[in-house]
Amino acid sequence: MSRTPRDNRWSKAEDPELSHRLSRRGMLGVAAGATAAALLGAAAPAQAATTAGRGRPVLPPGRLGIQLYSLRDKVSTLGFAPVFAELQKYGYDEVEFAGYTQGSAGPITLAQLKRLARNHGLNPIGSHVGYYSSDPNAYTFAQNLEKVLDDAQALGLKHVGTASGPFRYGSTVDAWKRAAEEFNTYGAAAKARGMKFYQHNHSEEFSFATDQPNVRLYDVLLAETDPDLVYLEMDIYWAYVGQFRFSQRPDGTPAPFEPLDYVLDQPDRYPLFHVKDGESDPSVPHGYRMVDVGDGDIDYQRFISGVTRLRGHRLAHHWQAEHDNPAESFAFARKSSAHLHSLREKC
Repeated sequence: MSRTPRDNRWSKAEDPELSHRLSRRGMLGVAAGATAAALLGAAAPAQAATTAGRGRPVLPPGRLGIQLYSLRDKVSTLGFAPVFAELQKYGYDEVEFAGYTQGSAGPITLAQLKRLARNHGLNPIGSHVGYYSSDPNAYTFAQNLEKVLDDAQALGLKHVGTASGPFRYGSTVDAWKRAAEEFNTYGAAAKARGMKFYQHNHSEEFSFATDQPNVRLYDVLLAETDPDLVYLEMDIYWAYVGQFRFSQRPDGTPAPFEPLDYVLDQPDRYPLFHVKDGESDPSVPHGYRMVDVGDGDIDYQRFISGVTRLRGHRLAHHWQAEHDNPAESFAFARKSSAHLHSLREKC
């Protein structure tokens, strides 16, 4: 598949070195709907997705996980064992950690936590850790890289990453180049231990550099990180919030993009996803109101099948349900699993 640079990309004259790296690493543009429309057709609300019939399940077997941050209230009051038991009943295969205690009722070691997950048929697939801190003793990649990797290895994780944006040095192109080099360092250290380092996005990653307002910062991250060392966990909800917020440059000129295009251009860079839903509401700053998976307007039948239909990618990705503040976290987990398992590919 060949593509030409699109109008939401900066010109080579603005940053020829960065443009060269993008060309070399295959970051081939993300104009709204170009690839997604060709592959999937026009976007439609989730409720309109075909869920009945005899088509193959959209969700690959063994690849449904949940980010435990969504269940932090239950972990802190009940402990991990009852939470894992519920997730097993709901049909989850994997868990992604957001800390290894989360206020758990009673002390627990990493060995116990690993065994507990496995005893409930749950594969620990990843973990969110802070990027940096002003505290030299902080549990972050920048301050305690070896300890972070030791713990991830003890849990048997294949992925370990951060949900922090690369804003450590600011929002200029050079600031993100500097952060990207640090990510490359963490990625190399993780790879040496048989793991993948990843970064999880929010919406601000899709904003524009303060010194080069035609440059989308997410493109800088992709261009400046080594694809063999640094991976991405796309939070699909926040990517669509980014689309709502940043489809215009600061001067008001159009800069549309389609989140799915990023994945289709470089699917090997996205081993993990956060499956989070939202109701479209242009009257609110983010353009969406977060809701339980299946209750919103993000078409997961199309998004997931668009990725898993790529040749060789049926089982190459992991889909983690999440809600930042569910009304009732067990109900959210149960509903999300039921909805995602109900989705069928169109015949």
